[in-house]
Amino acid sequence: MELAEFEEVVDEVLAELPEWVVEQIDNLRVVVEENPTPAQRRGHGNLLGLYEGVMLSHRGEFYVGAMPDKITIFRQPHLRMGLSPDGLRKQIRKTVLHEIGHHLGLSDERLHEIGWG
Repeated sequence: MELAEFEEVVDEVLAELPEWVVEQIDNLRVVVEENPTPAQRRGHGNLLGLYEGVMLSHRGEFYVGAMPDKITIFRQPHLRMGLSPDGLRKQIRKTVLHEIGHHLGLSDERLHEIGWG
């Protein structure tokens, strides 16, 4: 899958987010990169996506003027999974939703419960 198509799939997932999620998202940007850096990969194994920021559940009254939280979706690790085109689209969706869940402050356990894990 070429980069433009991969980014399109990510955009489609974001456009289809449930209203309850869209209403909560705050100060967040989502980007696509080819691969994680060595520092990002450290301790994560096959890293498909990464959330960097302050989860909504941890923000307090002093959370002002902060840089946007960042979700990075990594294209090459997804491609290396060797999935069918449909399987790849499903995995991208799962990765995006999982990282959005971290922004919302959801635990890995809760993400699995709602099918985002």
